[in-house]
Amino acid sequence: MNGVEFAWASGRGAYRLPVAVAGTGMHLPDTVITNAELTETLDTTEEWIVAHTGITERRRLPSQLATSDMCVAAAHPALAAAGLAAADLDAIIVASYTYDQPLPSTALIVKHALGAHRAIAMDVTQAACAAGIHALLIGAHLLQDPGIGSVLVIAADCASRVTDPADRATAVFFGDAAAAVVLTGTSADGAGLLAHHIGSELSYAVRIPAGGSRLPSSSHTVTAGQHYLRMDGREVRQVATARLPESIASAVGRAGLGIGQIDHFFLHQANLNIIRQTLVQLGVRPEKAPVTVDKLGNTGAAGMLTALHQTWHQGRLRSGDTYVLSAIGAGFHWGSLCFRHGLCFRYGLCSGTAYVSGTADVWLSRRLASVRRPR
Repeated sequence: MNGVEFAWASGRGAYRLPVAVAGTGMHLPDTVITNAELTETLDTTEEWIVAHTGITERRRLPSQLATSDMCVAAAHPALAAAGLAAADLDAIIVASYTYDQPLPSTALIVKHALGAHRAIAMDVTQAACAAGIHALLIGAHLLQDPGIGSVLVIAADCASRVTDPADRATAVFFGDAAAAVVLTGTSADGAGLLAHHIGSELSYAVRIPAGGSRLPSSSHTVTAGQHYLRMDGREVRQVATARLPESIASAVGRAGLGIGQIDHFFLHQANLNIIRQTLVQLGVRPEKAPVTVDKLGNTGAAGMLTALHQTWHQGRLRSGDTYVLSAIGAGFHWGSLCFRHGLCFRYGLCSGTAYVSGTADVWLSRRLASVRRPR
């Protein structure tokens, strides 16, 4: 197989990290962009967009807000669902390729805004839509340190800031969103991260050419549109529909399970056609894989966690359930995590207690009213 793969299992079913999702949260910007609106400026039709992507609408973040603002808004309900205060957190990991700015760290901005004063702040970047997989895997391993009891993982992307509004190949796909999970230890027998699979292979099929050390920002790169995301959609689909099923099957097999024994599949919400083809190749019924891409678009690293959040807050993720999180992103990076859900160490049953909007909405309203752009 081309590229690099890594999967850890000391024998079939023998590898388990005792971690659990203790709470989830999500933030969606208020502004909705419909397909009809896009057809006013792009050479496309509503029918073409739906047929090729399955997307009917997507969200846009207000221009005066940034990725970190979405992160904070998603973190509040996740913490509330887990019964934790920000001051209790031991680590915060932000997965995003649309960070606020090159420096300082977006995770550190989020840590400061939340008041998580003692938390380690870490950023996972440049794995694009697969960054959430990397962040969750890092978080699960951090929890093996006896001094770390809770990790907040936030996946957020503001793709509207890096897509060319005149480029049909990207403008119809992407939406802005953030989703968060709180990871803790679990004492439930057999619960935790059962196995994982990680793969990568260098490709420039999805790229942002300028802004780094190879092609620094300049008036020329801005004029040439080289800070926008460019994507070869055909290659992305070919690679995604090959790698995602392979990765999922590998992780599930290394957990000592069969595909039919998995209760939920939380997949990267790139494109409805990719999701459907992946499920067909695996022989999985569609109802096992919740879909958010139709109403949110491709929300990058946040996508699979928006699907997890939806299931969690509908009360459909129960103790003992098995589930897979899987994504692929630019690079290419791809990976899958296989979990069994269980009791949260210290916090009782992780059952998806509903969160009534309040704290996050009030915070974001105040932020929107008071935000000032850095000079």
